[in-house]
Amino acid sequence: MLEEVSDAPRLEAELLLEYVTGVSRSRQRVIDDRLTAQQLVQLDNLRRRRVHSEPLAYILEEAHFWTLKLKVTPAVLIPRPETELVIERCLHHLDNKPATVLDLGTGSGAIALAIASERPDINVTACDVSSTALDIARHNMHVLQLSNVELINSDWFKEVPTQRFNIIVSNPPYIDIDDPHVQQDVRTHEPHLALFAQHDGLHALQTIIEQASDFLHPEGWLILEHGWQQAAKVQELLESHGMRSVASHSDLAGHLRVTEAQRPAS
Repeated sequence: MLEEVSDAPRLEAELLLEYVTGVSRSRQRVIDDRLTAQQLVQLDNLRRRRVHSEPLAYILEEAHFWTLKLKVTPAVLIPRPETELVIERCLHHLDNKPATVLDLGTGSGAIALAIASERPDINVTACDVSSTALDIARHNMHVLQLSNVELINSDWFKEVPTQRFNIIVSNPPYIDIDDPHVQQDVRTHEPHLALFAQHDGLHALQTIIEQASDFLHPEGWLILEHGWQQAAKVQELLESHGMRSVASHSDLAGHLRVTEAQRPAS
């Protein structure tokens, strides 16, 4: 989880050059334009940032997720492909009727905006404790011209309006601060608030699970991303809080990455 997958150096160089000049990668190979002195300085500054392991997504201020291109800054986590499994499971449980979805800890808005883009007929509420992250999510929402998303500044459920949702989704912080699997560039550059949680990385997950039933319709679904070794513990927490139909799903790497559960009918 959370390994910054480095592209080939040539690809990264081409993307940086495209960022500086506005010349697409395909055109770079058929033209022989010379860079201006200002462009050379800018390109060298970007190269130095990459050499010091700053993620390419932060340098370019964009990341591709689902079918979307999103603005990202160091205020938000860079969305990963494994998180797309949350979208898949949410869409699986949505029928053709009007529905409401709550995204907890939205960050750049990746999950909420992907769901909203696929289902313009439903209402999505997205919250985050970071107002800076919400500014990024709001920018992405406006660029994507999505009108079925509401953004709320909230520490998990605290400021969420008293209502019930058909589905609650979340990719909360779930990494233990001492986890040796986290790459150093991730630990250095990405927001710790979105990465790390106390109690072996389970604190945020437990907080969400403890309160989710109060915000779910009967037979509503809770869908959670978690660490590759946490599925059994998350299942246990869900079952201990009365949830049913508990099941975990594997990401493309074969790791149990997302666990879902359903609130009982009564």
